[in-house]
Amino acid sequence: MTGRELQSDTAAARGAAFATTHWSVVLAADQHDATLAARALERLCQTYWPPLYAFLRREGRSEADAKDLVQGLFADLIERHSFTGLNQHRGKFRSFLLVALKHFLANQHDRARALKRGGAVTVVSWEEDAESTFQSSRTDALIPDLAFEKSWALTLLNRVLATLRKEFVDAGKSALFEELQVYLTGDKGDAPYAETAARLNLKEGALKMSIQRLRRRYGDLLRAEIAHTVSSPQEIDEEIRALFAAVRR
Repeated sequence: MTGRELQSDTAAARGAAFATTHWSVVLAADQHDATLAARALERLCQTYWPPLYAFLRREGRSEADAKDLVQGLFADLIERHSFTGLNQHRGKFRSFLLVALKHFLANQHDRARALKRGGAVTVVSWEEDAESTFQSSRTDALIPDLAFEKSWALTLLNRVLATLRKEFVDAGKSALFEELQVYLTGDKGDAPYAETAARLNLKEGALKMSIQRLRRRYGDLLRAEIAHTVSSPQEIDEEIRALFAAVRR
């Protein structure tokens, strides 16, 4: 699926997806509820820690140090409840997060204080294997900043795929999803339409329509996921372009 296909949604659909954006709640903290903003920031941090972990590991940090630093950074951000100056990062959560990490690493005093507090505050649960996630997306040639970008893109795509799979499972169509997902994430030459249609007891035309619906839903979910991390609907298409560029690295 290409970025061009994902950019064909209507402006109305973009606005609807953007209505409950988490990052916009954080950016509006000075006009609204700072406590609500802190909760939104915590949810974002819980979801999008892999890029920071990848950045730190690519810098040469150990697994344990990378985990401690991510936990300490998030404890610092969330406990401070300080949301001033966020718009200087163009409203994108990923830009804010990377700048915050670099500042955190550069400020020895704040880092030591936050790491000490972080021992009692668990923002990220390490149920997901951080190291496996890093190794699966690792490209030795990437500098830390580009490793961050690639991990960010893969985190988004994996979340969208997981959401789409859950929708099929909840509808009692898990077997259908397992057959069709290759047309989203793999080379369709490895799964000829005729063979897949035969396994599913479908006509080839019906299979192609199912694949089109799957791709359309995937695109809708990706737009909605990206909307959680930008400050305006106008930034969604730009983020989609950046996402596909990062994946290709």
